[in-house]
Amino acid sequence: MRLFVALCKKRMPNGHIYRGKHRLYKEVTKDDLRNLREHLEVEEKNMFYLRHSYLTPEQSFGHARALGKREENRIKIVTTRKDYYEHVKLESRLGHLRVNEGWD
Repeated sequence: MRLFVALCKKRMPNGHIYRGKHRLYKEVTKDDLRNLREHLEVEEKNMFYLRHSYLTPEQSFGHARALGKREENRIKIVTTRKDYYEHVKLESRLGHLRVNEGWD
């Protein structure tokens, strides 16, 4: 009986089975290789489009000016910018802590 158990028992690592020096590893399957290959093909296609852009640098020069981006950004900065900060008082900072006035 002990010989049967010794021969048929699957050897498990000591401690946590997915961490450490003697951990269990997931076997690489054909599906994993296929998914990796597809992922790399998509990445290669993306890199191709990044390397060969639709417009040349000469054609893309000044496109933001033609769309009016600089003027939009200037208007947004002018409207949101404040020249001074508002006065901060202790009551305004700690006003949310006040529930009621008296201890009656």
